[in-house]
Amino acid sequence: IRYSTDVSVDEVKALASLMTYKCAVVDVPFGGAKAGVKINPRQYSDDELEKITRRFTIELAKKGFIGPGIDVPAPDMSTGEREMSWIADTFATTMGHYDINAYACVTGKPISQGGIHGRISATGRGVFHGIENFINEATYMSQLGISPGLQDKTFVIQGFGNVGLHSMRYLHRFGAKCVGIGEMDGSIWNPNGIDPKELEDYKLANGTIVGFPNSTPYEGSILEADCDILIPAASEKQLTKGNAHKIKAKIIAEGANGPTTPEADRIFLERNILVIPDMYLNAGGVTVSYFEWLKNLNHVSYGRLTFKYERDSNYHLLMSVQESLERKFGKHGGAIPIVPTSEFQARVAGASEKDIVHSGLAFTMERSARV
Repeated sequence: IRYSTDVSVDEVKALASLMTYKCAVVDVPFGGAKAGVKINPRQYSDDELEKITRRFTIELAKKGFIGPGIDVPAPDMSTGEREMSWIADTFATTMGHYDINAYACVTGKPISQGGIHGRISATGRGVFHGIENFINEATYMSQLGISPGLQDKTFVIQGFGNVGLHSMRYLHRFGAKCVGIGEMDGSIWNPNGIDPKELEDYKLANGTIVGFPNSTPYEGSILEADCDILIPAASEKQLTKGNAHKIKAKIIAEGANGPTTPEADRIFLERNILVIPDMYLNAGGVTVSYFEWLKNLNHVSYGRLTFKYERDSNYHLLMSVQESLERKFGKHGGAIPIVPTSEFQARVAGASEKDIVHSGLAFTMERSARV
């Protein structure tokens, strides 16, 4: 569900179709749908937004358009955990009053209300995994004339919202360098790299990325900046036949929905630019939404049934190794200590919900890339 002044019937139809293909690509058993409210959320108070969201939920419920087994919305542009919790609460206290699975009617909820760890960063993390799967393929990279791997690759992001921020965080963590960020009110540039945490803190404090220290304002379109990877993570129809010839990036990673027009796509094909499509690349969000939906239907958090068993099994494994060594070499110098590595020690207690979500998402993106 998105809140935007650009919402129209045609846009919602197009995004709903894209969602259907997206679910098919990552093998998630949702049909795919979309909804939008044509408002600018910045012009409304929190109380007004709550009233709008709750009324919208009631209207959807009255028409039979929302429910755990009917249609399960998730956040999109200008919506987040807060709006999803209003939707869940409204449905659970009205039409879903007698439904034990009522809170599975929507995903992207806060953890305290049936949400799942890792949902907020899911789309951005999916973008990172998608880029990683392609950039590590030597055959694709040799066709583009660049070396495989993320190390020292430069990237530019258009849109520093949820998707842009988390894509930037994971790419930065694995050695890539963000040289530019573009937003509606201005763009910033630093060829030496921009730190995602510092930029996030600056935006939270100032409400904008403009004026960020250690950067210079970027004149012109940030999409045309010099970089290895371009990530449009704002709105649709950003790369058109008007600017496709000026794009300098070797890889275009579609973090947003439909940022490339068909004409631009043809130009990129002619220019030997790799476009990683949105219907695969930003499907991390719907994948983790599916995990949250399953958690709500199962009424048990991931890992709860296996934590203790896995921890005990791992300790028995270490004891078994120790006893085998002592039988072989004897205990002349005392017991042979078995010291687990720090990585194994961290996993001894079994996988947490966050671990399961992250590994499930990584596996889904890897499998879908191969298909």
